[in-house]
Amino acid sequence: MAKKDIPLMGVALVKEVCRRIRVARSYWDAHHNSACRYERARALELYNTLTQEQKEQIPQVLRVWLRYRSEKYFGSHQIPKSKSKQK
Repeated sequence: MAKKDIPLMGVALVKEVCRRIRVARSYWDAHHNSACRYERARALELYNTLTQEQKEQIPQVLRVWLRYRSEKYFGSHQIPKSKSKQK
């Protein structure tokens, strides 16, 4: 069985969520918005599978960035920019 086939549970799931949020933040700091948006979406998908007790194990700084700050820039109310630039 490949490593990807094994669903994450418990502490491993919490660590993976933290890792993905940190990766998204590093992309954000480097101004790689599309990569940040992708990693944030993956982190948020995993975050939503956590129980309340597991969510409390994630550092508050990471939770705040994932839920509030990044929502301001990547939320559903934002219109994605077109890939072709008009001159």
